[in-house]
Amino acid sequence: MLLLPAILIGRANVRLPHVLSSNMVLQQKSQVNLWGWCEPGEKIAITASWDQKLDSTKGSRDGRWALSLSTPAAGGPYTISIKGQNTILLDSILIGEVWVCSGQSNMEMCETWGEPDVRAELPSCYNANIRFFHAPRSTADWPQNNLDGQWTVCDSDNLKHFSSVAYFFAKKLNKDLNTPIGLIEVAWGGTPAEVWTPAQLVESDAILNPAAEKEKPANGWPYKPGYCYNAMIAPLTHFTVAGFLWYQGEGNTAAPASYGRLLTTMIASWRQAWNLPLPFYYVQIAPYTYGPKNTGGVLREQQAHVMHVENTGMVVISDLVTDTTNVHPKNKHDVGLRLANWALADTYHRQGIAYKNPAYKSMEIKGDKIIVTCSDAPAGLVLKDKAATALFIAGEDQVFYPAEAHLKGDQLIVSAAAVKKPVAVRYQFSNAGIGNISGKEGLPLAPVRTDSWPVAID
Repeated sequence: MLLLPAILIGRANVRLPHVLSSNMVLQQKSQVNLWGWCEPGEKIAITASWDQKLDSTKGSRDGRWALSLSTPAAGGPYTISIKGQNTILLDSILIGEVWVCSGQSNMEMCETWGEPDVRAELPSCYNANIRFFHAPRSTADWPQNNLDGQWTVCDSDNLKHFSSVAYFFAKKLNKDLNTPIGLIEVAWGGTPAEVWTPAQLVESDAILNPAAEKEKPANGWPYKPGYCYNAMIAPLTHFTVAGFLWYQGEGNTAAPASYGRLLTTMIASWRQAWNLPLPFYYVQIAPYTYGPKNTGGVLREQQAHVMHVENTGMVVISDLVTDTTNVHPKNKHDVGLRLANWALADTYHRQGIAYKNPAYKSMEIKGDKIIVTCSDAPAGLVLKDKAATALFIAGEDQVFYPAEAHLKGDQLIVSAAAVKKPVAVRYQFSNAGIGNISGKEGLPLAPVRTDSWPVAID
């Protein structure tokens, strides 16, 4: 009987998921959710220091509680008091912009991987207005309601283990918006996009399910649909965020032709889970010497198709690659910067930012030449060397020959002596080809394929 009061008090403790902790960043000017577990019927009082308003709720019959708070404009630090039979005080809370950063190894890469760009940042990286939540790799058969991790301040110790791409994204946003930035990293090297998508959406799809079955387990990487979604995305879906960053695709080269459908499905599922059409900015995979021919070209083309989905943006990084035998390009600084520019322009409506890569718009055949017109090249196109690279032209026989290009404004005038009656142009449509055409603003021309001929992957 002497132990009974202690047992009851222990059972009555209000508890929080790990993502709700001191040092966190909450989304500004929003209704943000607080939630957790308690005794059934337990009264819980919550006070946030930014308005000192007392809010309260009661635990449900199954021992859960939830409540939403209105957040002010960016600022802090603040505290939140959560009081039931026990009291939890969360401190050093900032109000700002929160982004979920996901994908595979190129999103995971950090200083401990030998990433040179961020290593140079360590001596001066401390910034109390940038916060990290780094979730460990985990899987689950069913959607979970909690995941490990804790919010930390950006300093040299914490940055060593955090995504370099995400850090440079946050650094740019923090500087330009003068706003605290919170980053949630949920990434796992080698994972295909199926594991980040709810299983039923993949398994019930006549195209996605056979493609997923081509994924085979290797080196302990998860490959079954939904496994990472259940463990690493589902627990975050009550946490209010500004948007998503995604750097993935290398793990789907076993079935590249269905990647656009898969990523579109995944984006829709995340937006449905958050119940908001949140922005989704992603990185097109870099040139690399994949085994099967044309794998990279097909997958990049599929990634480009996803740009038709509202509120998405794709960063092209072919010009940042120096070694096509390394699937992990070293330059993560400019990748993060380009993602940040998409967010600054499209999400935060900053003007005067060159953030869209030139891309194929239309073509016209004129005699022995094809005129390719590009979008998003307002100042025109430039050729970085004397001759174009990774550029090919073909006639009706579908045999592609190296081509020459003359640039005029936003147009490429493409020809080859071997092709008298041209039909189609391809640019950077291969595994490891690197082009050298860009807009005058400095962003590379995205891969081009003007034909719809079947593409052999072998």
